[in-house]
Amino acid sequence: MGMGDKMPREELAGRVGSDEAHTAEPTSFLEVRDLRIHFPTDDGLVKSVDGLNFKLDRGRTLGIVGESGSGKSVTSLGILGLHNRRNSKVSGEIWLDGNEIVGSSPDQVRRLRGKNMAMIFQDPLSSMHPFYSVGSQIIEAYRIHNDVSKSVARKHAIDMLGRVGIPTPDKRVDDYPHQFSGGMRQRAMIAMALSCDPELLIADEPTTALDVTVQAQILDLLRDLQQEFNSAIIMITHDLGVVAELADDVLVMYGGNAVEYASVEDVFHGPLHPYTWGLLGSMPRMDRERTERLLPIKGSPPSLINLPSGCAFHPRCAFAELNGGKSETEVPLLRELAPGHKAACHLPLERRREIWDEEIRPKL
Repeated sequence: MGMGDKMPREELAGRVGSDEAHTAEPTSFLEVRDLRIHFPTDDGLVKSVDGLNFKLDRGRTLGIVGESGSGKSVTSLGILGLHNRRNSKVSGEIWLDGNEIVGSSPDQVRRLRGKNMAMIFQDPLSSMHPFYSVGSQIIEAYRIHNDVSKSVARKHAIDMLGRVGIPTPDKRVDDYPHQFSGGMRQRAMIAMALSCDPELLIADEPTTALDVTVQAQILDLLRDLQQEFNSAIIMITHDLGVVAELADDVLVMYGGNAVEYASVEDVFHGPLHPYTWGLLGSMPRMDRERTERLLPIKGSPPSLINLPSGCAFHPRCAFAELNGGKSETEVPLLRELAPGHKAACHLPLERRREIWDEEIRPKL
């Protein structure tokens, strides 16, 4: 089947990504294969994630970017096995160091959380229990996976708070979340997530509510801790500046699926999807004087209950009319167009490169 051949969205969902996504044995530390996470509602089936594939190795950072509603956070919760199985339909495969998560029992997945994988949530104030001290919560998380006494766990909690940059950790260990500033709460959340040395760390918008100075400190901290623990990190964000600072590879999501997947260098210096161009055009630049206003992406993200026909991005794409109507009728496959660089778009590759070089990049 060529790029111009039609394929129903339902059939395509099992093929988006690459053929290697369906090999029998995982070749990377984390492999997500044909992941679909749907939520039945009174209004219809919400297809929050619909046929997603990606890989991640130890010591590497994957940035997942996209607007609100693109499926980023739903993906992360799926990896952690946190979706209620009564209220959601999860299919596909998620392999973490040889453990398949989607087909495992809740108890098996629970044993992996904390020790093998952990998450830093966007709002630590609502993610930490307000009635228990920060130290007691770290102690509990540590003792679940380690057979140690409370005093040993307390010493470990103090050590972790110190390692993430909280001053006088021996005293702050007994403070409650509301007694910490926003930046300190985020550091405490990182200390809790890292208390069991997880092999995979998922950070969901970890710097959104922080000022730029604290944001830079948190990103430096994550980078240093990754070097120390050799953890794999998934950084979920809408901020491409954070991705440029921390990520090795980038997965761009739109309408519940990947539209571009490449190294951070390729995404910033030679992106191949119009949606990625839009994200870059709407990002403020501080490294040089900008002569034009930011370029917002027109329109709104699509309904995940009723995605547009063909390419989900075509109602907002300034270049859809160049495809002779294919954008409205045919779903583009996510194809490898250059070594390690995949994109899902009907535009011919050379035409895309011309548009980027002549029309988009000069305006950024």
